[in-house]
This record gives sequence, C-alpha cells and structure tokens, in this order.
Amino acid sequence: MEEKNRYQTKQKTKLLEYMKSKPGCHMTAADLYAYFRDSGEPMGLTTIYRQLDKLVGMGILQKYIVDIGEPACFVYPDETHEHETEYHCKCEKCGKIIHLQCPELTAFAEHMNAEHHFLLDPQRTVFYGLCETCAAGR
Repeated sequence: MEEKNRYQTKQKTKLLEYMKSKPGCHMTAADLYAYFRDSGEPMGLTTIYRQLDKLVGMGILQKYIVDIGEPACFVYPDETHEHETEYHCKCEKCGKIIHLQCPELTAFAEHMNAEHHFLLDPQRTVFYGLCETCAAGR
C-alpha cells in the first residue's frame, strides 16, 4: 500500500504542479476540477479527491475543514508559512473565510494544552464573528 502511494500518476503530477504554482492559496476540489476542465485537461472529481487525499497523507498538502457541510480547502504551503499553524475566522453575515497565521493564537493553543490539557485542532478551529466590511455596515 505504501508503495502504491509513491507511484506518480499523470494526474497526481499535474495536480501537484498546479498546487505548487499557487503556494499559500486555498482551493477546494471543485476549484481544481473547474481549473482543469477550463484549461482543456479535464480531470474527474473523484480522481482529484483521491489524489488530494494522497498528497495530504504524504504531508505535501495541508487540508482545512472550516465548517461542517462545507467543502474542505487544500493548500500547498508557501515558504514563509510552511510550518506555521493556521486558524480560520468566518464571517457570520457574508461567509468570508479569513486564514490566520498568528503567533498569539499559537500561544493560546499552547496555553490550552499546558494549563487545560486540551489540544486544539487548528484544521478545525474556526472563530465566528463579523468581517471588517460587515462590521462597518452594522
């Protein structure tokens, strides 16, 4: 099974090349499906999900689930944030997602673990509120 994951398919190569060309950009499987369809090199949605899962399992891509029932986001980390933890904010009015790489939140997560014996999962930790635009329109 491990050998099978190392096998480099044409689809995996194309998908990884595209993700590497967009470091730090969060994309859903549907975004990737649309890109490959529009570029004239269609790739099935099932194939995209399968290859994304393999790349996440290999530690090459990161996967984020912001809300239950919403599609997962995948990202090829950029060099400046390769090993940083990312949290998310979601505007309750417009649905905008804000990706945060913030040392204060990392310190908060460390405090939660050390003092409260609770390990936060940054891939699933979402702060809800209003974005700057929606807050200004209140």
